[in-house]
Amino acid sequence: MEELKHECGVAMIRLLKPLEYYEKKYGTWAYGFNKLYLMMEKQHNRGQEGAGFATVKLNTEPGNEYMFREKAVGKDAITEIFSRVKQDMVGELYMGHLRYSTTGKSGLTYVHPFLRRNNWKAKNLCICGNFNMTNIDHVFQKITAQGQCPRIYSDSYIMLEWMGHRLDREVERNFVEAQRQGLEGRDITDYIDQHVEMSNVLQTTMPDFDGGYVVCGLTGSGEMFAMRDPWGIRPAFYYRDDEVVALASERPVLQTTFDISSDAVCELKAGQALLVKQNGKVDVRQIIPQRGDKACSFERIYFSRGNDEDIYKERLLLGEQLTGSILKAIDKDVHHTVFSFIPNTAEVAYYGMLRGFKQYINQRKIERISNLGHIPTPEELEDILKDYVRSEKAAWKDIKLRTFITEGNSRNDLASHVYDVTYGILEPQRDNLVIIDDSIVRGTTLKESIIKILARLQPKKIVIVSSAPQIRYPDYYGIDMARLEEFCAFRACIQLLKDRHMESLIDTVYRKCKDELQKNDGSMECAVKELYRPFTVEELNVKMVEMLCPADVETPIELVFQSIEGLHKACPNHHGDWYFTGDYPTPGGTRLCLKAFVNYIENVYNQETK
Repeated sequence: MEELKHECGVAMIRLLKPLEYYEKKYGTWAYGFNKLYLMMEKQHNRGQEGAGFATVKLNTEPGNEYMFREKAVGKDAITEIFSRVKQDMVGELYMGHLRYSTTGKSGLTYVHPFLRRNNWKAKNLCICGNFNMTNIDHVFQKITAQGQCPRIYSDSYIMLEWMGHRLDREVERNFVEAQRQGLEGRDITDYIDQHVEMSNVLQTTMPDFDGGYVVCGLTGSGEMFAMRDPWGIRPAFYYRDDEVVALASERPVLQTTFDISSDAVCELKAGQALLVKQNGKVDVRQIIPQRGDKACSFERIYFSRGNDEDIYKERLLLGEQLTGSILKAIDKDVHHTVFSFIPNTAEVAYYGMLRGFKQYINQRKIERISNLGHIPTPEELEDILKDYVRSEKAAWKDIKLRTFITEGNSRNDLASHVYDVTYGILEPQRDNLVIIDDSIVRGTTLKESIIKILARLQPKKIVIVSSAPQIRYPDYYGIDMARLEEFCAFRACIQLLKDRHMESLIDTVYRKCKDELQKNDGSMECAVKELYRPFTVEELNVKMVEMLCPADVETPIELVFQSIEGLHKACPNHHGDWYFTGDYPTPGGTRLCLKAFVNYIENVYNQETK
């Protein structure tokens, strides 16, 4: 129900044939641009704040542009940047990016790709990525100690400068070698362009970064690379044939763009880089040894498009597994229960939930027939077979209303009408209403809009189901969830501690967090987890309902969450569950969570208790 501005999307294409080949075979000079556009539109879900692309043209003569970049902000950014495409921008290398801000910073300055210019082709570097680094202060100190002076303090710019610095050293290494071989003038330039090793650049920069990332880049001399973090947090997939090499954040994007099966798409593994040389040679190399197996589970629940064949099955199972918990919440009264979903990203989990209840009802029909003890009459069969799962579209999301009225009460009233309901789909005071969502994060939309609107239908009971477990901890690897107090589960936990006069635990955890922050990154433990240990999931659910339910709503409400065990069963190959467990894959994530609790106590909690 709440839109999460999450990690970005990337797309890359390297044409392996002469440009004339594509124009002759496909009838257009814009073949590379068309493919890049399609890849970016198919990942529009991953970024609606801005978009950009870069291209590189090989074998240009001095005095001619060979590296092009376009960027724009806003929900129509993709359309805008591709409307600027001209034939002289056509090249062999293409890179695109879709942006969601993970830092709260917005504007064209922060839109990828980022470009570092130089008169030497090989020293021109353009990068973009799906990443958020947790230790940018450490890297900043390291590069400034060497004398560098970054213009902007952000992980994107600092990565560009650090990587650009190492690219300069790689070019200079080849310059010395070319001179040693007796080369002069343009022959030195050609030697450098042909012998730059981006693996050397990556090996001397990326081990310094702690975070989740897929970093992509192009050089002016025609090198292309994409690297995935050694924990495997952020996703990347690639495809190659004799015409192209392409990479994207999601597998179905490549399948649709190039009309291929899932078997033709490879996943870039943790710590690996996809490298394409100026001459078109393709290599996949292990840059950093794999440090963990923590692929993001939220990709499977929410972020990625659901048309990936594996993600689709996983989301079905996430919904189906909740059948037992929902049955308990509705006291097994399926006959008087209507099932629905909000928002659209929860639709596949909704189908899985319906599948679970269809199986339950079919089993109940078999039992009723078996218990008759005789061959059923047509009337008996008709009575048994008419039992079915009642599924309806209960809620509709309207175009975002403009809150042009600045007076507070009027503004809140307008905001509460973003959603509307389908009237007449249930019998008031008799039917239950079950609504499934993919996740419940802040609870703001529930409190300000959803619960009030659903209550208009006057159901006997509202059961709000999350296909994800309770989100208890911040994310620091590419999603705008950085403060603990944002999460309704955390707020409920703190309130329970107050209600039960257990405030001493809050102080104990605060002191432990301070102590942990004095340790080396590798030995720190996430002391924040201790806050949740006194309570069951059900106790937190009850408190969340109490805190989220508007005072004027009398309809009973219950929350049902996916279990951690259910998450792991549905998504067995994606073990990155730090949102739910506090088990951060990197030291930087643990450190920032500890800091978040310290900041909460010092800046929020102490004010609330005064």
